[in-house]
Amino acid sequence: MISVCIATYNGERFIRQQLESIIHQLTSDDEIIVSDDISTDSTLDIIRSFQSPIIQIFTNNGKHGYTPNFENAIRHAHGDYIFLSDQDDIWQPDKVKICMQHFKHCDFIISDALLINANNQVIANSFFALRRSRPGLIANLVRFSYLGCCIAFHRKILDRALPFPPHHHLCTHDNWLTLIAMTYYKTTVVNDKLIQYRRYGNNTSTGGLHNSTSIRFKIAYRLYLVWWLLVRGYKQNGKAFIRHFE
Repeated sequence: MISVCIATYNGERFIRQQLESIIHQLTSDDEIIVSDDISTDSTLDIIRSFQSPIIQIFTNNGKHGYTPNFENAIRHAHGDYIFLSDQDDIWQPDKVKICMQHFKHCDFIISDALLINANNQVIANSFFALRRSRPGLIANLVRFSYLGCCIAFHRKILDRALPFPPHHHLCTHDNWLTLIAMTYYKTTVVNDKLIQYRRYGNNTSTGGLHNSTSIRFKIAYRLYLVWWLLVRGYKQNGKAFIRHFE
């Protein structure tokens, strides 16, 4: 069973196109979990218009922000394989098929993406190339270089990933899940561009392309993540984390 987890907030402009690109890749045994952060536009009406039995909507009690919104979606997922999705991208037609082939040999998948603008025009041929992405735990602690909307994972990852660390401004969902996977599970980086990642004026996040946060915040952010990686590691295997630094 596959669970696609989507966090929505005022996404009426692109949510239909996103869902159309996803739903045809799933079966009646799969599910799309939508966690909505109190949208004030027609996002939920558009989602309900699909009248699909595999779509489930969960509405937050108040606006929580995108990391708790994704955590809420993930908590409601029942699938053995969980795919994260933003509300405004487009999945390539073979995304699910390619990922399921890779799951035969790994627990966590990170794929590349084309970049498009609001008019569906390609503006960059590879997020990996643009971001100069590098694999590995240390490389991504130094410089995060992957997108949450490009990850999929076996639900065993949640044994260590949930609950997310409490200070969400110091721990975004995509960085946390990726670092947990790189530390404790078998991770595969796929060079196929499996989504069209949309960049336009009012996206929620920058995908790491432009980062103006202070050096002090960046240090605090990484120390906080390392601390929680250690905490989760010692709860199950005290030596698992340390070996990555030996």
